Amino acid sequence: MKNKGELLQPYADLRTLTPRLADGSEYRWNPAARTWRIAAMPRDCTKGAAAQCEALLRQLDTVWQLAGKDADRVDLLWMGDLPADGPRPASLRQLKPDIDLRDRLPGADAATGTPVYVIDPNGFVVLRYAPGFDPAGLRTDLSRLLKLK
Repeated sequence: MKNKGELLQPYADLRTLTPRLADGSEYRWNPAARTWRIAAMPRDCTKGAAAQCEALLRQLDTVWQLAGKDADRVDLLWMGDLPADGPRPASLRQLKPDIDLRDRLPGADAATGTPVYVIDPNGFVVLRYAPGFDPAGLRTDLSRLLKLK
């Protein structure tokens, strides 16, 4: 298991994209709000893969909860179908599948599972966590990033 996220340089730039939420509304980057994002883009959360998606969503929910007083500055972005079971944290933003967005995420189609990304308030992907990562590393990295002004 990998503990730390891979620092991406150059950073993947998502600023020109406007993802759509499941309800069809736009999800804007809005740098002034200083919102960080944890993003997961699983290929399939039905049948055989449902348990893996549920476990990943639980891990991300735990990381979000452990952000404590800063949790309101973190959105969880989930592209595609949500697993039938699993948490639905207040910060969860379900995105419609978007090929352009997926194509800009390095290693998004990993054969070994679903990578997770940290996206800064401006819309740059700054960290990538390989499938099977240790959520404690994500929590540590996120807490450091949230301290940045």
